[in-house]
Amino acid sequence: MNLFQLRAFDAVSREGSFTRAAKRLSISQPAVTGHVKALEERYDLILFRRTARSAELTPQGEALAALTRPLFGLVEQAEDLLLANRALVTGRIEVAADSPHVVMPLLARLRARHPGITVGLSLGNAAETYEALLAERASIGVVTEAARRDELHMEELAVSHVCAVLPRDHALATGAPIDLAALDRQSMVLREPTSVTRRTFDRACRARGIEPAVLMELDSREAVIEAAAAGIGIGIVSSLECGEDGRIRAVPITGADLSNRHAIVCLARRRSLRLIRAVLDLAVEGQPIGERP
Repeated sequence: MNLFQLRAFDAVSREGSFTRAAKRLSISQPAVTGHVKALEERYDLILFRRTARSAELTPQGEALAALTRPLFGLVEQAEDLLLANRALVTGRIEVAADSPHVVMPLLARLRARHPGITVGLSLGNAAETYEALLAERASIGVVTEAARRDELHMEELAVSHVCAVLPRDHALATGAPIDLAALDRQSMVLREPTSVTRRTFDRACRARGIEPAVLMELDSREAVIEAAAAGIGIGIVSSLECGEDGRIRAVPITGADLSNRHAIVCLARRRSLRLIRAVLDLAVEGQPIGERP
């Protein structure tokens, strides 16, 4: 069995791309392709379904990846042990997050403490963040309303609250908190139903029998803010996502539990690795990120 071929396969399975796997291994993309092709030909298997942009594991590939991920995870731990006495000067860590507003202050502290560390950041929804962690394409995840899982180590990072976003000339934009009941029958522009902020808002409305008039469902917080600024309807966003915009006012909503908890997550078996541990330590020290839990 050729370990170079297995390692190339493992990198492609984690990255979902031959190009990104080559960067991960610091070798050429043709070399990665050659190793994987040789492995497939030697054992008469098809391990990936190749498309123009990605490489998806076949069922046989999934079965092999379930073995190679812990195998090369142990190699990574051995290397980490051997480097334990060296300063954390260089390295690269992949981070996945479902919101830039929670993760960016953490990455700024990482940059200040360890300027030689390179960060790869991928942004998506919570499901995509979990998938990146479990496939080991990311070492650290920052997730809203994180679900507890046995294979994951999790630490609470921050708490945010749902806010209403209104044009500055709106009757409710006085600066005083808005009771949730005041939004009954109001014209509103909201995120898609799978959004965590949207789910929190919908749950609170159902609990109190409040029925907003949803005019638009939008796929980004930026679109919600733009629609609210244009006067189309009242928007709903997280208190950590409002930013500075002279056209709008973000107003807290009271009268229900409208809070969301944000957590930093990694695979439990990898939490002791130096670089992952360094990020976890930074997450719970120094200046708070948003509102502390």
